[in-house]
Amino acid sequence: MRGIGKERRVHLAGEKGAGDGARKRLDWTDLGGPDRELVERAQEASARAYAPYSLFAVGAALRTNSGKIYTAANLENASSGLSICAEASALTLANAAGDFDVEAIAVVGFAFKDRVGASRVVAPCGSCRQLIAEAAQLINSDVRVLCCNGDLSSIVASSISELLPEAFGPQNLGRAQHWPSLREKLHARVKQLIEIRQKR
Repeated sequence: MRGIGKERRVHLAGEKGAGDGARKRLDWTDLGGPDRELVERAQEASARAYAPYSLFAVGAALRTNSGKIYTAANLENASSGLSICAEASALTLANAAGDFDVEAIAVVGFAFKDRVGASRVVAPCGSCRQLIAEAAQLINSDVRVLCCNGDLSSIVASSISELLPEAFGPQNLGRAQHWPSLREKLHARVKQLIEIRQKR
């Protein structure tokens, strides 16, 4: 989570010439249909940012294995610790829809009062990387992350394991394999509670 005035512009090590090999620097025209739609939807979502303090708009678009896309924008607050990142909001939307098998997420961000600010690639903050990593561990997949600048002329494609190597998560606690059965218990309990309500 970013505080008021914190910079979110991140120069990624995997940009052209860095020699990492796995990360790829692209622009919008290099992307295939599904990824192009994803970054476009993230760019469009940035218009819904509530960012009166940082003046930094962020849009996120998350695609699940079902093919559905969930979009969100950052939501700031006068109490800066209560601000919510676009990526966290998109993950929450997917989870609330019961569609948490995250395949890819695109992030677009820029300082909207600064023309120069739209030209730098942004990436998820550390907190959001942790949230994405947990989603990836739960489905045993390495989620693709498309980090974009404001006009989509510069995009760095990587995986969450590259952005957050050796992530701590449910696998460390031996919980990743337990969640499917726990989720079934949760669903069964909610069903019971609904039945109780309906009998009143």
